[in-house]
Amino acid sequence: MRNVAPGSASPTSFRSLVLPREHGSWSLALEPVALGLLVAPSRGGAWLALAVIAGFFTRRPLKLAVTLPRSDPRRRATFGWMLLFATTALAGLLLSTAPSLWRNTPHPTWTALWPLLLATPLGAAFLWFDLRGEMREAEAEIAGSAAFALVPAAFATLAGWSAAPALSLAGLMLARSVPTVLTVRTYLRLAKGKPATALPALACAGGALIVVVALATRDLVPGTAVVLALLLAARTAWLLSPRAPTWSARRAGITEAILGAVFVAALALGYGAR
Repeated sequence: MRNVAPGSASPTSFRSLVLPREHGSWSLALEPVALGLLVAPSRGGAWLALAVIAGFFTRRPLKLAVTLPRSDPRRRATFGWMLLFATTALAGLLLSTAPSLWRNTPHPTWTALWPLLLATPLGAAFLWFDLRGEMREAEAEIAGSAAFALVPAAFATLAGWSAAPALSLAGLMLARSVPTVLTVRTYLRLAKGKPATALPALACAGGALIVVVALATRDLVPGTAVVLALLLAARTAWLLSPRAPTWSARRAGITEAILGAVFVAALALGYGAR
């Protein structure tokens, strides 16, 4: 019998085979779901949330199923978990537009899920990088975070929103996710003494702020969004400045998770007050 160190997970446990090891991925994947549920709640959105979360948990088993050698005893358990979560994701997606859920009232059709068509190529790009063992590349992280950031638009269309407000909601999540990926990547590389330039992260944060201001000017998003975008831009400027704090990767991740929770909660309050 193979010995397992106290406190460590068994090689065939749920933790080892399913849970993503990248702590930052939890926030970037689940923040868009929380934002969609809070700002544009609907019965279809609840099922879509199940589909997105199940899809999130499908990634690691899928990668292991593809990359593990056939002789590896973990393959069987990995395939089981992959099948379970993939089936759950598909069921949630189908139920999000199931007519029986709305009885005799107007219900969304498959066309309400059109924002997912925008997210699919980005998700496919991330998966391609991931299966090649390159998920920590900047392109992979940006593609993955952007794919999830577009999901709130689907929550909005399922709730009956028109295209412009729905895409604006996704735009706010993009303004949070993509600059965050670049900021944290650059900060950690600089902290480790590795070569890195702050310009892409600063430009992305500044561009996100400009876009959010433009959306708020057209009354597509609440004014709270501008304050939040300004806060995120200031965060980027601070972390990439000579006066940046000396945080560990864990502390930086926890700080970003807290900031993400504040971002989602404040936006929900902002939309609720409109």
